[in-house]
Amino acid sequence: MNNNDVLRRLRYTFDLKELAIVDIFASADETVAQEQVSTWLKKEDDAGYEEMADVDMAIFLNGFINTKRGKREGAQPEPEQRLTNNAIFMKLRIALNLQAEEILDIMSLAEFNLSKHELSSFFRKPDNRHYCECKDQILRNFLMGLQKKHRV
Repeated sequence: MNNNDVLRRLRYTFDLKELAIVDIFASADETVAQEQVSTWLKKEDDAGYEEMADVDMAIFLNGFINTKRGKREGAQPEPEQRLTNNAIFMKLRIALNLQAEEILDIMSLAEFNLSKHELSSFFRKPDNRHYCECKDQILRNFLMGLQKKHRV
């Protein structure tokens, strides 16, 4: 999944206007113009479409955590230069304060079933022997389940 797809899905799920997205970036101490957000939200075949860089998505997700959970004291975390599906999944889990059971319920809304062990493997460090790469299908189903939960 590319970053633009994730941003569009989160925008729809949480009914975020472009100015709200600008505010989310601001909560991560980053200034982004509304015009830039517009180019990220366009479809790939639209004129003016621009691909969202990993670092920009990391900043957005850090801001999303700050918006949903409150800004932590001290220095803000440095945005990752390279973002994986596992990192996106982890940041969304943190922002929405989700426990494993809640994530499994969200996945079942998208008619996708995982075991608790499979789920925990996505949140481990890459050098752990039980680490498993989060494929696009799993992240897509999680976002779809979120959409079904939050957009009634």
